[in-house]
Amino acid sequence: MLNQCILTGNLGADPEVFYSSQGEPVATFNLAFHSSKKKTNWIKVTCFHKLSDVVSRYLHKGARIAVIGTLDQSRWETDEGIQRSSFHLIANTLEFIKTDGRGFEQGKEGEQPEEEIPI
Repeated sequence: MLNQCILTGNLGADPEVFYSSQGEPVATFNLAFHSSKKKTNWIKVTCFHKLSDVVSRYLHKGARIAVIGTLDQSRWETDEGIQRSSFHLIANTLEFIKTDGRGFEQGKEGEQPEEEIPI
């Protein structure tokens, strides 16, 4: 069964980067996107390996991007015994969407972000 999700939206805040127990970088951010009813929805996006480096270097609050990835569901039980679940997107590919310049930043060495990140 194919699990592929494509969402276009804006970062709600700067990405957060941390390192796994194996020392691999992991970047996360919340992506705001609209449904067909113009309601704003939010989903947490997780990026691994080289893609997390791209995210940490170029993306900031307000950046407009397209994310292609797989949808993952987390399930847990609260202390009160209530079953909960949430979805997040594990990114495979990011595409920068040109805007009026807000949200993107030049890399530390002055590189410009590519339109499509080859990851």
